Amino acid sequence: MLRIGLLTSGGDCQALNATMRGIVKTVLHNAKEPVEIYGFEDGYQGLIYGRFRTMTWDDFSGVLTQGGTILGTSRTPFKLLDTPEADGVDKVSAMKQTYHKLQLDCLFMLGGNGSTKTANRLREEGLTVIALPKTIDNDTWGTDITFGFTSAIDVATRYLDEIKTTASSHGRVFVVEIMGHKVGWIPLYAGVAGGADVILLPEIPYDMDNVVKAIEQRDADGGRFAIVAVAEGAISKEEAALPKKEYKKLVAKRAEKYPSVAYEIANEIASRTGREVRVGIPGHTQRGGRPDAQDRIFATQCGVEAARGFLAGKSGFMVAKVNGKMTRVPLEDVAGKLKYVDPKSDLVREAKLLGISFGDE
Repeated sequence: MLRIGLLTSGGDCQALNATMRGIVKTVLHNAKEPVEIYGFEDGYQGLIYGRFRTMTWDDFSGVLTQGGTILGTSRTPFKLLDTPEADGVDKVSAMKQTYHKLQLDCLFMLGGNGSTKTANRLREEGLTVIALPKTIDNDTWGTDITFGFTSAIDVATRYLDEIKTTASSHGRVFVVEIMGHKVGWIPLYAGVAGGADVILLPEIPYDMDNVVKAIEQRDADGGRFAIVAVAEGAISKEEAALPKKEYKKLVAKRAEKYPSVAYEIANEIASRTGREVRVGIPGHTQRGGRPDAQDRIFATQCGVEAARGFLAGKSGFMVAKVNGKMTRVPLEDVAGKLKYVDPKSDLVREAKLLGISFGDE
């Protein structure tokens, strides 16, 4: 008898169910002995408190196109992993106890950077763990792409597409805030796909003078409206030069006046240009809805590769795609590392040649 556990941890995304389906279908079709499947509810919390349900193939039938996660998810911050729960429960010990009580042969963890760090910790504690790279942010180290990313791009791009009609009708500047606190993959790709005039990313500190110049140039060229795609973590050159503690104080002070950086940028553009400026925020819709075709394919590939590794007796790795090929990378090599947008990447260079401003020059 083979016993496997599944959990989805951290923020949700559109292709979690498709990935679990890939794991389960591959194991059931290729295992040489019976398989028991345990689904842990609400991420690592389910593993900590033994909240699980026994699952069968029927649970995964028809979920390829279903967004979110049928198991539920939650955040269990890695930095608090050794801090007892509010009721005094030791998280790591409790997870190990649940794992051994169910006599699991492998735990499949679908999660992002923090969740992968926890998976690596469990590996260090002697558990058999395989991680699968889930995050809309595409910031997981060691893989070219993560599942959830292309669907999030699609949502953000559609938002940019649809905001243009009202922007054009009223001759407005729209500042659209797109998800990305520490990395700017979604606003970069959606900004290019959606025809943004300005794209502001955490990795490329901006000068407001350059942002205003780009908007005024578009107006001079006959553009009736302008679209500024802003990452949640967009940062100015002045802010980037501050020590980390000083920058945190600045962000806290900003929060007293503005809901987010997009509102501050919008206010600055309005005061400098005299233009009518509005803020648009697609927000959590970027995590929602059905996975797009590319996400379904990659999620399925991840599930198959993870299951294939398990059936071959391998573990302690994260499934990845590198240079177009599915592969496995050691958990210890990727846990805790972020993959940032390269300011000198081809896409950034090509966007600039199109006339898109990143506010840096």
